[in-house]
Amino acid sequence: MSYSNRSIIESLYAAIARSDGPAVLAWMDPEVVWYEAENFPYSDRNPYVGSAAVAEGVFYRLATEWEGFQALPDEFLDAGDTIIVQGRYRGTCKATGIALDAQFAHFWRLRNGKVIAFQQYTDTAQANHVVRG
Repeated sequence: MSYSNRSIIESLYAAIARSDGPAVLAWMDPEVVWYEAENFPYSDRNPYVGSAAVAEGVFYRLATEWEGFQALPDEFLDAGDTIIVQGRYRGTCKATGIALDAQFAHFWRLRNGKVIAFQQYTDTAQANHVVRG
C-alpha cells in the first residue's frame, strides 16, 4: 500500500498518541537527522542521527520525565516532501509538577515513505521554566 507523505505523518502522530514507539520508529529512515529547537531542554544532543538516537534521546526522555505528555496536531500543511504540522504540547514535568501548554511547529522531510529529517520549533522559554522550575 502506498501512503502520501501527509498520511505518513498523520499516522506517526497517531502512534505517538498511543505511545507506540515501534510504530513511530518504523516511519523513520535509519539515518534520520533530528533537531530539537535551539535551547529546548532536549536540544543538548542535537543533532540526533539515527532512529536509535531519537528513540533514546527524545522519546524515552518524554516517556520517563513527563506525565501525560502529548503532541496534539492542529493543522497539517502539505508541501510535497516536507510536511509542516502546527499544534500544541501538553503535559506535566514529573520533576517540577509544572504543566506545559506550548505551541509547536514541526517540519518533517520525507523520502521514499520515510522521515529523513525533523526540525522542531516551540516556546523554549516556557519549556525550560517547566523543566527547571
